[in-house]
Amino acid sequence: MVSKGKPSPRRAVKPLSDAQVRKLAAEYALVDPTRPFPIGRMEPNQREIDELNPKITHRLVEGAAKVLRASCKVRAWGLENVPVEGAYITCATHVTQFDVFVPMVAMFQMGRRPRYMAKAEMGKWPVIGKWFRAVGMQPVPRRSGKAREIEEASVQILTSNHALTIWPEGTVTRDPKKWPMSMKNGAGFIALEASRRVGHQIPLFCAVTWGAASINHWWPWPRKNVVMCYDTQLDYSDLLANMDSWGDDPPTELANELVRRVRVRMKEVMANIRGTAAPDTFYDYRIEKEVPEVPPFSDPHEIDRRAEEAEVRVGESVESADSASSHAR
Repeated sequence: MVSKGKPSPRRAVKPLSDAQVRKLAAEYALVDPTRPFPIGRMEPNQREIDELNPKITHRLVEGAAKVLRASCKVRAWGLENVPVEGAYITCATHVTQFDVFVPMVAMFQMGRRPRYMAKAEMGKWPVIGKWFRAVGMQPVPRRSGKAREIEEASVQILTSNHALTIWPEGTVTRDPKKWPMSMKNGAGFIALEASRRVGHQIPLFCAVTWGAASINHWWPWPRKNVVMCYDTQLDYSDLLANMDSWGDDPPTELANELVRRVRVRMKEVMANIRGTAAPDTFYDYRIEKEVPEVPPFSDPHEIDRRAEEAEVRVGESVESADSASSHAR
């Protein structure tokens, strides 16, 4: 079964211009994320490196880095935000397949070895599929009805003090202008549940890549500009305020709110890279239409009130049914 719709063609957006890259370079310290230790020599996380097939991983990273350098002029800022140790979550955009390789190569070159969620089909690709599995790929069987199992595996990665990378849109964006589209709330559930289990907010960062949408993958020359921002930590501590009273799972409203914050932040960062204003709408993949941006769900206590109201309604229904039964007798 194929995905709904098709991504818009390359001509739907303009290439990232040299002038815009110079403007970004004047404001941020742009570096080449495909080189080892792009922001300067630092101590790599040797424990993670040793755990994840170091020789195979090194070869794959070097191979991916060479492909990136040959097909585009990639630059990045914000890599100093990548934690040196401990669990963290990266939510990455998915405009093209480059949105998979740019942040992953960057974090590997920074000395981290995050596990990452990817569609199970990738693990079956000839030759390279074995490499993906060897360097931390967690296969996601799409439309399998196993969403809860996938989320639990992701939570366990984080609670075991490893990093995790997620593409919350689930597939390449279908937005006509290639902005971030609707997101699956599984990313929200994973972040909230993992944070509850460890007792504190697990750091979450947005990685936004732009420019690769204009690359002709069959003939990528002349090389196009590609810029990635590894953003500062996204705060969601307010959503964890009542985590001791959630029950078995984090409330759906809070998971939805967290992925809404991720989408909105991704659009803001991407607008900065593109040098244009972010839209106040987003493409809803479920209905294949552009819809207004969702207002924030800002009061976690509202969930408690709704739960109490629901309990009252259930109680009233039971009383009504008992009353009707006694009258019938």
